[in-house]
Amino acid sequence: MIFGKTTGSLRLLAAVFLSIICIFSAGAEEDEEADTIYMLKDVEVTAARRPLATVQTISGKDLQALSTTSIADALKYFAGVQIKDMGGLGGLKTINVRSLGAQHVGVYIDGIRITNAQNGTVDLGKYSLSTLESVSLFNANKLETCQSASEYASGATVYLKTRRPRTDSISVLGGIGSFHTYRGRLNAQYVRNGWSAFIDGEYLNSKGDYPFRYKSEYEDTVGRRRNSDIRFTRIEGAVFKGGFSSHIYAYVSERGCPGGIVRRLSDKYINVGREWDTDLFVQGSYRHTFSRRHSMKFNMKYAHEYLRYNTDYPDNTTMARYDNHYRQNDAYASAAYSYTLPDWLSVNVSYDARMSWLSADLKRFSTVRRLDQKAVVAVQTSYKGLRVAASALYQHYRDHTFTQAGAAEPLSKVTPSLSLGYSFFGVQLRAWYKRIFRVPTLNDFYYTQTGNRWLKPEYTKQWNFGGQYDFTPAGQWGASVQADFYINHITDRIVCLPLKGTYSWSMLNYGKTYCRGLNSTVSGRYTPGEWNFSLLCSFTWQRDLNRTDPADEDSYDKPICYSPTFSCGVTGIAQWRSYSLTVSNLHVSKRMWSYADPADMLKPYNNVDLKLSGSWRMLSASFEVNDLFDVQYEHVPRYPMPGRNFKFTLSYNIGFR
Repeated sequence: MIFGKTTGSLRLLAAVFLSIICIFSAGAEEDEEADTIYMLKDVEVTAARRPLATVQTISGKDLQALSTTSIADALKYFAGVQIKDMGGLGGLKTINVRSLGAQHVGVYIDGIRITNAQNGTVDLGKYSLSTLESVSLFNANKLETCQSASEYASGATVYLKTRRPRTDSISVLGGIGSFHTYRGRLNAQYVRNGWSAFIDGEYLNSKGDYPFRYKSEYEDTVGRRRNSDIRFTRIEGAVFKGGFSSHIYAYVSERGCPGGIVRRLSDKYINVGREWDTDLFVQGSYRHTFSRRHSMKFNMKYAHEYLRYNTDYPDNTTMARYDNHYRQNDAYASAAYSYTLPDWLSVNVSYDARMSWLSADLKRFSTVRRLDQKAVVAVQTSYKGLRVAASALYQHYRDHTFTQAGAAEPLSKVTPSLSLGYSFFGVQLRAWYKRIFRVPTLNDFYYTQTGNRWLKPEYTKQWNFGGQYDFTPAGQWGASVQADFYINHITDRIVCLPLKGTYSWSMLNYGKTYCRGLNSTVSGRYTPGEWNFSLLCSFTWQRDLNRTDPADEDSYDKPICYSPTFSCGVTGIAQWRSYSLTVSNLHVSKRMWSYADPADMLKPYNNVDLKLSGSWRMLSASFEVNDLFDVQYEHVPRYPMPGRNFKFTLSYNIGFR
């Protein structure tokens, strides 16, 4: 494992002015023989308007009650989400929303995006739920005041909101799990004079040697997963005051990269290699409201990523040997201004600039520098129950490299979006259209042998029609239901094809896809006395079809690989005082994974998880069983997921007044 020492100092100075004005109309009655009496009229409290975008959120106790280890495990219960997992704690975990692809999904921590200019994907397994207040998924735009331009640039966005400390406390956690997994965590919180801060550190070590059974028409393999170990150290901290927030994050790991299961060789075949990661970032945000109408927000971030990938070891006899090192640095700044007229008009203008550097020790690979600039103008207006929002996003990309072939041509585009909503009697109807694109990553353009300087951006058009109804009576229960029908059309899809032989692949714009689907979520809550019952349900039906080449009868109008037709998740949570029981079931239908043999499908599966937790004074404990019925399933062929496994954690918390 690589251990790094990170030192530095951060001096933060922020001035925050927050005013809340409550105006009550008063009536007066005078009597000649009595004192004047003032009677306050009834006060009406109105909730915030529902967002025009399609949004799903898990927060608070529901988030902590889930049987999860990473953000990817929480997101898999959202409608329209597909998680691609290479298996085990160390496997790469990426998110795909409505079959747009992982590169079209933006992931944000406290409003600032997690980026990777090298390959455009975010490994969600590196981020923990332990410091989060909520996890939200937005389709289309979030549409809040003072948003950065980057927040308009994704087909879907995942927002991770950090929990702000409320009291001084120190907590220590220890855990043990299946497959020789050991975990330790320390958290300290501090609150003084409007400032709040925390530091959270975690260490995990797992062999990941889970047993599996791989069965198909021609083989039946039983073995134990090899080269699936992981060791990581994560340290993060944050400081808050009013409109100011900051976050620092460090993640250092070593992990095995297991290969696919091969018949009769499962105990010997430990391919593919090993990987070392070091991820660091520090970010800050400050928002100031000048009056009821004017507000501004500033974001800044610096990130450093180091990746070493190695296959040069004696047991490797089946593939080329590599020992590659990649270093990526990223500097980001944004400014946003919002003008608001209460109840009917909001204007948002923002500008973002990001500079990324990528270097590697590959042959014929020169350092690449990319300047990414974005600007947006967004308007929202409302009249009675009707709401309209529109935006125009300008994006400009320019690369610079010293290679003989030179850099790709600069790219500048403007893309629009439009959202409509109408509310009546607790029902909201919505419709939106969004056109967006993703620029080819630095790997797509410049990676040795496969890179292609002449790639075009991958364009996406999205249409959505939906509605939502919230039933929140004054009693002990409430319910919410929403449903959305959507259509996605992607052109110039970027793919990697073997044009010059089996061992020489190239990046190309090849492919058109047409996806139509239906997402629906149902949630309910019942709180009799000291009990609290929650039910969270999500349903997805979709047909994601290949529309590339009508002459290709083998693939045209056939489902895109790895896209299930139907999936659903049901989670039930029962809480009594400080005890909770969570049971969740995720069902995924069969999926095609190869056009060469359409009859060879990834089998459908049900994954049932259970979690029991409770606290007594300063002690807390939880017991989890994942994949309760030991179902053998895969996200990717020949990469089996762990079967039934257990986790137990015990924590000790000291609170200070």
